[in-house]
Amino acid sequence: MTDKTTRYECVADAFHCDFQHQLCLGHLGNSLLNASDMHSTQRNFGMTYLNTINKTWVLSRLAIELEDIPKEHDSFTIETWVENAMKYFTKRNWAIYSPDGKKIYGYAKSIWAMIDTVTREPQDILAVNNGRIKEYLCSEKPCAIEDVSRVTTPKMTEYTEFRVSYSDIDVNGHCNSMKYIDHVMDTFSKEHFKNYHLKRLEIAYVAEGHWGETIRIYHISPDDTQHFFRLTRQKEEGGEQEVCRLKVFFKSKAV
Repeated sequence: MTDKTTRYECVADAFHCDFQHQLCLGHLGNSLLNASDMHSTQRNFGMTYLNTINKTWVLSRLAIELEDIPKEHDSFTIETWVENAMKYFTKRNWAIYSPDGKKIYGYAKSIWAMIDTVTREPQDILAVNNGRIKEYLCSEKPCAIEDVSRVTTPKMTEYTEFRVSYSDIDVNGHCNSMKYIDHVMDTFSKEHFKNYHLKRLEIAYVAEGHWGETIRIYHISPDDTQHFFRLTRQKEEGGEQEVCRLKVFFKSKAV
């Protein structure tokens, strides 16, 4: 099983932590992506190889569920593996724990697609590099959270906006997957984070945001623990195009 998984050692650096001296969610998410990149690159189905044949991975859905989050200067380990691979989608999981394995911070699940970098069309994952990914499937390893859903949201009318700029853009030339989460987290007050901690976040990616575009963040919440978001961009011909949808669940720190 160890050959099918990768352990990525991390530290919650002070400049990646928030006012409560704990790791910011976006930085935790990027550590998950770094672990998956290391895992796939070591096995020759990662971005380093895919870019040579005009292909790349794109994140379709992600769920992160946390019992706790690393504090400033804490060392932690991210373990990642591929649960399953189909023609157009693959399922990847993560476990987040202390280096000695005694403390579990949480788990994450995701669904990825592969696209052609020129046409942006979906690609047959099992046809790449003679289906090498199939050699490393690890369906027998459990991941102790529910699967990520399609993330349905109710109708929303209230919104804030941000403009996609330099610090939002990744190596693929569009808004980094975790930046949407950062901008959503920015909509909450300081008091909210003092009173609640994140329990589960789900995000479904629909379209890419590009430099200079204005993104609307629609938001509705039936109570302080349940929040729904829908992010859109303005289309050139008028109207809005959905970029992603999120469900965010918090737990009271008083409980």
